[in-house]
Amino acid sequence: MAQRTAKQRRADNARQAKLAQLKAAERRRRARVIGSLGAVGVIIVIVLIMVGIKLGTGNSDNGAAVSDAGAGRVVGKVTSVPAGVFAKIGAGSVSNPPKGINGTSLTENGKPKILYVGGEFCPYCAAERWAVVAALSRFGTWSNVGLTSSSSTDVFPNTPTLSFHGASYSSDYVAFAGYETTDRNQQPLDSLPSADKKILNKYGVEPYVPGAQPGQPPIPFIYFGGKFLSSGASYDPGVLKGLTHAQVAKAMHDPSSDVAKAVDGSANTITAAVCRLTGNKPANVCSATGVQAAASKLQPAS
Repeated sequence: MAQRTAKQRRADNARQAKLAQLKAAERRRRARVIGSLGAVGVIIVIVLIMVGIKLGTGNSDNGAAVSDAGAGRVVGKVTSVPAGVFAKIGAGSVSNPPKGINGTSLTENGKPKILYVGGEFCPYCAAERWAVVAALSRFGTWSNVGLTSSSSTDVFPNTPTLSFHGASYSSDYVAFAGYETTDRNQQPLDSLPSADKKILNKYGVEPYVPGAQPGQPPIPFIYFGGKFLSSGASYDPGVLKGLTHAQVAKAMHDPSSDVAKAVDGSANTITAAVCRLTGNKPANVCSATGVQAAASKLQPAS
């Protein structure tokens, strides 16, 4: 009996050893599976993050959202065009400068006010905003200027541009109110206060804007404190065709580029109009060679 018990003990020990081996092998297998699943999970998370980033930032050239950092870099470039570049450009290739009017005085907090009305879908607005931002940066500081593109179904489709929706402007010389009435898909955005709407309704029609239809004020519409009026783009929006926002901003620093001749030239004429509002202040801006050259393009009030 004792002999059988010893044999049984040896058999039990063998079975336990085998079972321990099987359990160890199972643990190793599970560890490999879990490790593999963990790696796959990490990959899935990374892919989801990348997709999320892509959906969140989009492509600035087709009008999707752009990161604040990206917009900041572009606007920083637009608002830092060297004085020497502006001087070389003068009026550039401007074909539609601001026109003098004997309009109703428009002020805010004791400063002459510039009223801009446009729409993000509008390719002519898209062209003009570059010049407006560059020009007014010489008198004050911009905040929260965004990036977008004009409509993909209008003329000059997907023109890269800036946006005044949600933007603000601070200056010791002038006040600015910018309204984007619709987005690039013509969905409603900004509404004009009654006082600004009265200005648009009064001066966005004949005889101030030849050919304008009642109830359909032309955009972009820019009212310079009652002294000047601008309607439509100052230059051909086709100059910006196929360019990214960053490329437009960079080209504004190159006086030999068609973009600089168009945008910087327009900025100089807008600057000259604003100088008429401020009594030629600040002097270093209003007496600049490029601004003085562009001033000759301003059309006097009839």
